[in-house]
Amino acid sequence: MARRAGVSTRQVTRLFEKVGTTPARYVEQVRLEAAQAMLETGDDPLAVVARRTGFGSPESLRRAFVRHLSVTPGAFRSRFRTTGTAAHGRPETEAVAQ
Repeated sequence: MARRAGVSTRQVTRLFEKVGTTPARYVEQVRLEAAQAMLETGDDPLAVVARRTGFGSPESLRRAFVRHLSVTPGAFRSRFRTTGTAAHGRPETEAVAQ
């Protein structure tokens, strides 16, 4: 991370200390947010979500979800999944009660 930012490791550590986290915690939080978005809107298997978000394995993804959200990725998807897509690729709309 420091190399990509063009600063020293110590400088990165200092910057993260100012915002009250560590680089590792920040990276995990960003990955978790990306995984949440994928689970809410997509149909990809957990192994694909884990790989695309940098967790590497479904087990690592599951541990992060349980640690931070107290729910498994599958349960998260079941609870927060948005409306699916119809066969023609557009989002399905739900009838609005009037």
